[in-house]
Amino acid sequence: MANWDKIKTRGRVDDRRGNPGSMQGLPSFNLNGLGGSGLLMLLAVLGVQMLVGGGQLDLGSVLGQLESAQPTSSQVSEPIEDGYDDFAGAVLGSANETWDQIFKSSDKTYVEPTLVLFRGGTQSGCGFASSQVGPHYCPADETIYIDETFFDELVRRFGARGGDVAEAYVIAHEVAHHVQNRLGIMDTYGRSRDNQTSVNLELQADCFAGIWAHSIKDAGVFEPGEINEAIDAAEAVGDDRIQESVQGRVDPESWTHGSSEQRKQWFSIGFDTGDPSRCNTF
Repeated sequence: MANWDKIKTRGRVDDRRGNPGSMQGLPSFNLNGLGGSGLLMLLAVLGVQMLVGGGQLDLGSVLGQLESAQPTSSQVSEPIEDGYDDFAGAVLGSANETWDQIFKSSDKTYVEPTLVLFRGGTQSGCGFASSQVGPHYCPADETIYIDETFFDELVRRFGARGGDVAEAYVIAHEVAHHVQNRLGIMDTYGRSRDNQTSVNLELQADCFAGIWAHSIKDAGVFEPGEINEAIDAAEAVGDDRIQESVQGRVDPESWTHGSSEQRKQWFSIGFDTGDPSRCNTF
C-alpha cells in the first residue's frame, strides 16, 4: 500500500456510489460470438474511448443509444464510507499539482477536472455513463467517471496484479486525457477517428501518467517496487492482451490503444524522464 497520506492536496471528487443510477433502460447488447461481458464487447469490438479506449467517448450509434437511455429507477442508500474517495482525491490532487506546475512553466492556465465515483451508472456531460464503459473522461463537462469495481475486472479477466498504485495509474491516465483536452490536442488530432490517431492519443496519455508518477517518486509515496503495479496495469490493457482474452487472436489492424509493450514503454518514458516533450507520440 502506497503512502497516500504523504499527499496533502485533494482533487475535486463527487462520490455518487451511494446512489447509483439503475442500469434498467439501457440498450441490451448481443454478445453471441463475442465471448465476453458487455465491458469486453465495448473494449474489443467497438474500440471504446476510455482508459483502454480514449479521452473522448466516441461510440458512434452506441453512444447515441446511451445518451438517450435514462434509468427507470434509482436507488438511494447510505454513502459508501470505505475511504476510496479520499484515495481518489489524493491521486487527483497530486496529478493536479503536477500539471498546474507544468502549465505555469509554459504560461498556460490549468483548470482542474472533477472526478465522479459511481456504481452501475450515472449521468454525465457525454450521456449516461455506464459501468460497462469503464473509466473514461468526458471532455464536454471536463469530468472523469470511474466505477472502481472495474479494477476487479482487470484482475479477473486480464490478469493484472491489481493494487492501489495500479488504480492510481488509471486515474492519472484519465487526468492525462483532460490535459490533452485543455492543450487542444484532442481538437487537433481527435477528430480524425482513425485507429492510429486513437493509439497515439492513448500512448501519450500513458506517457503523461508516467510524468505524474515521476513527480511524486521522491515524495515517499511509493514503497520500493510498487511502481511495477502501474506498469503491469498498463500492460494488462494492451490491445493484444485484450484481443487474445476476448477473441483468441490478435489483430493489429484494429488496435485503438496500443500493444501491451507499447503502453508499458510510453508509461516508462514519462516515469523515467518527467519531461512532457518526450511524450510526442504523433
